[in-house]
Amino acid sequence: MSQSQIQQIPLELIKFLEEELAIPTNSIELVRRHKEQDLWQFPMILWQYGLITLHQLDRIFDWMYEPSSTPRIR
Repeated sequence: MSQSQIQQIPLELIKFLEEELAIPTNSIELVRRHKEQDLWQFPMILWQYGLITLHQLDRIFDWMYEPSSTPRIR
C-alpha cells in the first residue's frame, strides 16, 4: 500500500478515535493498513474487526457528519 493511501484518514479523525473513544493506536494502525481502506469504510472496518462497539461506530459517523464551523471530513 502506498504512503498516500495510508494518509487518506485525516489526523482529526485519528485524534478523535484515540482521545474521545480511547481506541488503541495499534488497532487504528491495523485498519489503516487494510487493502480496501478509504475514509468511509474505515469506521466500518474497525467495527467488523471487533475493535469498536456499535455505539462507538455511531459516534464516529456522528462526528464525521456533524456540522461545525470548520469542516471535519470532506
